[in-house]
Amino acid sequence: MAEVTSEVILTKLDEICEALASEKDQAAELPAVASRFGIDHNRLERLGKIMQDMGILEVMYPVNILQKVQLKLKNKLVDESKAPATGKVVESYKIEVNYVPSNIHIMDIKGESRPLYLISPPKLGPYTKVFMDYLRDELARVITVQSEEISDVRKFADVRDKFYNAAFSKLSEELPSLEEGKRRVLAGILLHRMYGLGDIEMLMADDWLEEVAVNGSSEPISVYHRKFGWMKTNLRLESEEEIYNYAAQIGRKAGREISLLAPILDAHLPTGDRANATLFPVSSSGNTITIRRFSRNPWTLVDFVGQKMNTLSNEMAAFLWLCMQYEINTLIVGGTASGKTSTLNTLCALIPPSNRTITIEDTRELSLPKYLRWNWVPLTTRNANPEGKGAVRMLDLMLASLRMRPDRIVVGEIRRRREAEVLFEAMHTGHAVCSTMHADTASQVLRRLTHPPIELPMTELETLQLIVVQYRDRRKEIRRVYEISELVVSPVEAVSINPLFKWKARTDVFEKVNESTRVLEDLNLHTGMNQDEITKDISDKMKILDWMSKNGIRSVDDVGGVVGIYYKTPEVVLSAAEKNLPLDKVL
Repeated sequence: MAEVTSEVILTKLDEICEALASEKDQAAELPAVASRFGIDHNRLERLGKIMQDMGILEVMYPVNILQKVQLKLKNKLVDESKAPATGKVVESYKIEVNYVPSNIHIMDIKGESRPLYLISPPKLGPYTKVFMDYLRDELARVITVQSEEISDVRKFADVRDKFYNAAFSKLSEELPSLEEGKRRVLAGILLHRMYGLGDIEMLMADDWLEEVAVNGSSEPISVYHRKFGWMKTNLRLESEEEIYNYAAQIGRKAGREISLLAPILDAHLPTGDRANATLFPVSSSGNTITIRRFSRNPWTLVDFVGQKMNTLSNEMAAFLWLCMQYEINTLIVGGTASGKTSTLNTLCALIPPSNRTITIEDTRELSLPKYLRWNWVPLTTRNANPEGKGAVRMLDLMLASLRMRPDRIVVGEIRRRREAEVLFEAMHTGHAVCSTMHADTASQVLRRLTHPPIELPMTELETLQLIVVQYRDRRKEIRRVYEISELVVSPVEAVSINPLFKWKARTDVFEKVNESTRVLEDLNLHTGMNQDEITKDISDKMKILDWMSKNGIRSVDDVGGVVGIYYKTPEVVLSAAEKNLPLDKVL
């Protein structure tokens, strides 16, 4: 059994107040206290007055000039820290945001049906906590912020930097004896309280989390972990008012409002994460906030073929790489949270640098490697303002993208008929297209596209060449590429499906079920490659993927860098893979 505790940051204020608590009458002469704790007399007097205003200390000035100023503890605070959690640690790791560190422990605790997500941010001494409230109010008074600075992402980043620097400077002035590292931690905590979501900011820094859910003040905050699924945390917001304040803050940053008249909020955080909030009584258990957190370090194809994730086989990955290189129109489908966007992002990293790429999304989720950014135009939709004006729809962006001379059009998700019509029209006019939609199988894709509400003619689908089906097993908390199928045009049926790869759930094995006909024919038609050359190309790509996996080459920019060099000089990358050379010999 293990015990989880948090680091406690104590300052001179905690030491002084605890010392006064043990004094007779809980009072002592100020010069003696200053000398004992190595604090300048004037600074201690100023701190005493601050804590007096906060209802903690009393600074008593003598009537007789022969007597000395006294400090008296007026309000003794009790440390309300909960007993440390005990249980079996399943996994642990560390995170840090704005200099504030925290230990994460996934624990199996007796009596709990699910693992618990325990986060251990630094705890503040009780008197330091009161002083931090004073600093927050003082900094808010000094640093004025305009509403447009909050809603503008770049300006808001400058505001945060300005506040952090001011907080660190003030802490250095008031508590100069405190270690610099601890002053930086306190400045980060002040930043989270003032311009963030408090302790939720720590959760937002964990790359293993996909969802953060506040289900009212009576329940602990829940998180969805990529490895362990839904878990309760040891964090809880104190009141419904606090939840409302955070929801209102999210709304202000997005230029939107949440109130009893408009109790539902959909907005995007400055980080690009998507947030939804509801107010009581619409949500009968209390006010709620749900944040879909997007990864700051996106998965790559190397992650997907690795043993940890095992999302698809090496051969499947190499085949998809081939398809992305030679502009095969691809649709990635699956259920909610099955990993459609993650797969789309991994495939986009394989686009050749000679292509001009336009991405169209509701929320900015896609992240392309450095070698593609010079000719990448990311477009995002925009909601209407409170007056109902200024909305920019997905369809508007799709039509605009066709006038930008794109080689690749990547659409976050198809939902409506008109969007599907424009997308397939783009395919017909020679643009390579990648997108996602909700469907569970390749056959279901055809039914969804040809029946209401989308209802496209079957002949329109002939330009779609490949369907990749994602699957999420909620019981085991795993994601797999369930199926890769190609669409075959035949005289008998306008379009039929030829499954190429399938995942076997019972054995957790990927199998090649058929040889490709449509993709191979299209590659032969447009590149002149015969079947042997295509087979060798896939084999070469498998070697490179295996080399990157063994050498830990997994970041978007590193994988993208290797892919970019491969497109220019394939023999260099292939030779490095065969000789198992380090990455710096290639980049």
